[in-house]
Amino acid sequence: MFQKITALIDQKLLRFILVGIVNTLVGTAIMFGLYNFAHCSYWFSSAANYVLTSILSFFLNKYFTFQNKEKSIGQVLRFAINIAVCYLLAYGIAKPLTLAALHGAGEQLQNNIAMLVGMCLFVALNYLGQRLFAFKEPSSNDKP
Repeated sequence: MFQKITALIDQKLLRFILVGIVNTLVGTAIMFGLYNFAHCSYWFSSAANYVLTSILSFFLNKYFTFQNKEKSIGQVLRFAINIAVCYLLAYGIAKPLTLAALHGAGEQLQNNIAMLVGMCLFVALNYLGQRLFAFKEPSSNDKP
């Protein structure tokens, strides 16, 4: 089990982090800008972030991070499913957790912290989902 976990810590993780930095800068501006300046809702602001940056993420992670050569609609669907599941889990966990932890604080502060917590949860879940599901390398049994 330990070997499987340590196998996930390699150059691909470093490239994923670099792509993540770009996505985080763009996505954070979108999400917090929509919420705080355009006065959009928590869910709209965070969803807009992930819809827009997921398009960028797909291409950067496919070609740069995982250097994946597969061209199929199945891969696009796996990526979209991964993003949707990670988003729903991360933000679905972050909001009630933050509301409970910051009970009594202002709604805007609670939602800003919830979005930050959601971002952190999303990154971890998304790396695992992209590496093990969306851009999974064929096992030695699957290779021709």
